[in-house]
Amino acid sequence: MSQQPLSSSVQPTDIYGGDEVSALVLDPGYCNTRAGFAGEEMPKQVIPSFYGHVDGRDLFGDEIIVPRAGFEVRNYMNRDSVVEDWDAATRIWEHMVVQRLQPPRPTPPSKNRLNSSDDGDVAMEDSGAAEDATDALEKPLAENPLLMTEAPWNAAKAREKAIEVCMETWGCPAFWLSRTPVLAAFAAGKATALVLDVGGANTSVTAIHDGMVLKRSVQRSPAAGYWLSSQIRSMWKANDPKVDIVPTFMVENKKPVEAGAPADARLRTFPFPISDSFRTFEEERVLKEFKESVVEVWRGPGRYLAPGNEDYARSQPGRVFEMPDGSNQMWREQRYRVAEGMWDESAAYPPAAGTSEEAVLSKAQTIPALIKAALDGVDVDLRPNLLGNVVVTGSTSLLNGFNDRLNLELTAMYPGLKIKIHAAGLTSERRFGAWIGGSILASLGTFHQMWISKKEYDENGPGIVEKRCK
Repeated sequence: MSQQPLSSSVQPTDIYGGDEVSALVLDPGYCNTRAGFAGEEMPKQVIPSFYGHVDGRDLFGDEIIVPRAGFEVRNYMNRDSVVEDWDAATRIWEHMVVQRLQPPRPTPPSKNRLNSSDDGDVAMEDSGAAEDATDALEKPLAENPLLMTEAPWNAAKAREKAIEVCMETWGCPAFWLSRTPVLAAFAAGKATALVLDVGGANTSVTAIHDGMVLKRSVQRSPAAGYWLSSQIRSMWKANDPKVDIVPTFMVENKKPVEAGAPADARLRTFPFPISDSFRTFEEERVLKEFKESVVEVWRGPGRYLAPGNEDYARSQPGRVFEMPDGSNQMWREQRYRVAEGMWDESAAYPPAAGTSEEAVLSKAQTIPALIKAALDGVDVDLRPNLLGNVVVTGSTSLLNGFNDRLNLELTAMYPGLKIKIHAAGLTSERRFGAWIGGSILASLGTFHQMWISKKEYDENGPGIVEKRCK
């Protein structure tokens, strides 16, 4: 059945949320930035929010894993998951949504090597193509509404800057800013939920009621992926023998060795010094692999430090982890303890020398304390409904045993209430919960009335985002 042309009375803004227009969804985070088209199941582009800086130019994506002279690795966000460097953020986002997601621009006729340079018709075509190219460069997203995510604690100035970039720099016809816990709840099919987001830089707990953030409930803590990395570093330094992290890029070749034996590897040498920021970034990749393959959350009974539990953990099957240089070791009870500090601050490893103060958690920053504080900030009548709809999202929540421990803690804290945890089974759905929720929201035909149009922005300025996106 052929599609009927749109009536002249129907404005483009009336269909921004439908299938007719390719709305984009951009989900910036401290570890990774995700982008793709609304209505799709997964983001098309996922690149690190870290970027490389060398010789006055910036490098994005896979280009930052190659060592270079004078190469620094930076992040456009701070540890609170709020944009700090807007110039870098704009360049990374543009790299994703313009260069990677948009179709390639047509080559001007004079440069396609099929025409002679003195062809007058080609010159005329070229001038038209040049005008089109100029328009495309000036307003690269003139046909794409954009939904962007933000942390629940994002500042008003940062929100205004986001809409300013989208409307003025990219020429988006429509824009919307949505908080990540709301979108994660939508991805789980919930309008009311208690959202636990355990990411790379932060763990947050937020109560959502009828699709709105209850602001007094918002709690956050650094007890997330990077804090867990610092715990692993502390554990490795305290281990006998001490474990040194040798990043993959340093290893030229290696030979297999017995567990606990020194590495037998030849390391690369470079004609230039390796920056601390690049080495730390590469070490984090090793730590990430250790978290994914070895670390496990203690499931109970009771907490890990309860009498007899450590001996029981020691009797359980261990897991071997091989470092990039070939050295390997069996990890038994340590792999449980390293994540225990997220639940019980007294079980955390003392921070290694030179570690930031964020490496030390207080009792109020543990996951059970965050949940209690969040629920204490909402009406008593809402609590049973929230505890019956606990949505778990974020890549660090994928730790083995995490959901079992969460259920154990919640049952102990609220014995009279029914606890139900909703956690996506697929790894990708847990990692990209907020993006998927944004994809669902922006693709709904009924959402078109919510978009902030370019006309509204021109009339009201960037302050419109504070009034509309609550």
